[in-house]
Amino acid sequence: MWYAWLETQRNLMRMLGTWTVPVDDGKSGNAAAPRVAAVGYDWMYRLLQPPPEPPPFDIRTVRIGERDVAVVEQMIDRTPFCALRKFSRTPDVAASVSEPGGAPLAEIFLCTPLAGHHAVMLRETVETLLQDGNVYVTDWTNARDVSLDAGPFGLDDYVLVIQRFLRAAASAPLHVVAVCQATGPALAATALSASAGEAPLRSIALMGGPIDARLAPTAVGRFARTHTLDWFRTVVIDTVPPPYRGAGRRVYPGFIQHAAIVAAHPDRQWALESRYWASQCSGDERAIAGALRRLNEYAAVLDMTENYFLNTIRVSFQEYSLARGSWQVGTHRVRPRDIVSTALCTIEGARDDITGAGQTHAAQTLCSAIPLGMREKLTIKVCDHYDLFTGPRWHETIHPALSAFWRSI
Repeated sequence: MWYAWLETQRNLMRMLGTWTVPVDDGKSGNAAAPRVAAVGYDWMYRLLQPPPEPPPFDIRTVRIGERDVAVVEQMIDRTPFCALRKFSRTPDVAASVSEPGGAPLAEIFLCTPLAGHHAVMLRETVETLLQDGNVYVTDWTNARDVSLDAGPFGLDDYVLVIQRFLRAAASAPLHVVAVCQATGPALAATALSASAGEAPLRSIALMGGPIDARLAPTAVGRFARTHTLDWFRTVVIDTVPPPYRGAGRRVYPGFIQHAAIVAAHPDRQWALESRYWASQCSGDERAIAGALRRLNEYAAVLDMTENYFLNTIRVSFQEYSLARGSWQVGTHRVRPRDIVSTALCTIEGARDDITGAGQTHAAQTLCSAIPLGMREKLTIKVCDHYDLFTGPRWHETIHPALSAFWRSI
């Protein structure tokens, strides 16, 4: 098994943590001579020994106008497979607190994708959304750290977790923002709540996700469609080895996902590496820390359970269950047409090579009962998949448009 082999290599690197080379200081017999790591050790260590835990969000302040406002992070709810975090501008505000001009402070629910990366990869997104109000974040657990006693976890369970967390956060009407793979489950949870007659969300924004992967299929979608579930089960599913808490759990390992992402988007990895080494050369400690943090966030990968991974391929890329109206979560059919009072915004990048053109905008057709005045459809020029939630396109175009949409409804 690749997982067990890689763990063996990582254990070796841990042992080599004390493998250093003495530097001759010209004083024979000096036991305190300085020591340096063997050449290439630091590069190999980063390659084979990623951080055992994802870096923390560590968002302490947010810039609002001309002042820095303190931010408090809380754990609101959790299941074995996910935690719901809340980032609040202090003092912890409720619906009764208003922004300048009398507009109510927004409550935003960021539904992060469970697609190989920890939620902290969207730290920049969270920081930006804090300019609008308090932010809830779904923080998915690495499946290697969930014991077998917690039971299986599939795509339907993902939807049910989102429903549970939306109820836990429902002290005020919520603006939901779902990114990438999270768009389908977030739309399903919203539809199921609408069908059950629950209080509607204020809005839902879907960004770069495969609502209907039949449209303009990308290489990712074509690969998922043309390989059987048995092929994936045989080739990419592995078993978590000891000493992890989830030993024995069948997973799609994060290190495979990370290798695939780097191979598909080497330019992004190169840009992060280049920024880090340029910062090192400049000697700017603040820039070095920021560049290293971004590298660690991008490298913070997680394992997905076998059931969830294969369910996602089947539902989203082989049966197109949401688009065809055949998706059933438990005994309940997912009916986006039951959503009436929740505003809808769909956002796509014109250069997105992960989610094809029209795949996210397809939600506009599925949610047929939402009034035209409560809809927005944005296609961002010169924008790839990652630009949708990080970098200049996010800051200069997408976030301002999203804020304007929220103010308009």
